[in-house]
Amino acid sequence: MRALVVLRVTAGVHAVAICLQPVFAGLYLNGSPAGMRMHEPTGLALVFLGLAQLLAAIIWSRAGGRWTVAAVSLLILAGEVVQVSMGYSRQLAIHIPLGVALVAGTVVFAFWVNRRQVTA
Repeated sequence: MRALVVLRVTAGVHAVAICLQPVFAGLYLNGSPAGMRMHEPTGLALVFLGLAQLLAAIIWSRAGGRWTVAAVSLLILAGEVVQVSMGYSRQLAIHIPLGVALVAGTVVFAFWVNRRQVTA
């Protein structure tokens, strides 16, 4: 049960952090270089949060939880790795729509694992 609590907290922090990314990008596009100074390290931190979420999901799955939670966490982490590489290579045609999908997916994931009967 403790693994589920860790997973829920990690997913919640992950969702909040990823929701900040469009705000930081918007600040940069509005003319503030501070927006990019916040967008870049937050993006890198999201990869580590995704890894922590995946590890928590695997531990919870091995303890009797749903395996699909670990699979979705892996997909989110893979998307974040691609997202960072597309950002550094300035491939905005991929970076922006993938970012929208990752924000939506990560927030939905956080709500999903915080459901009352996630084990059912």
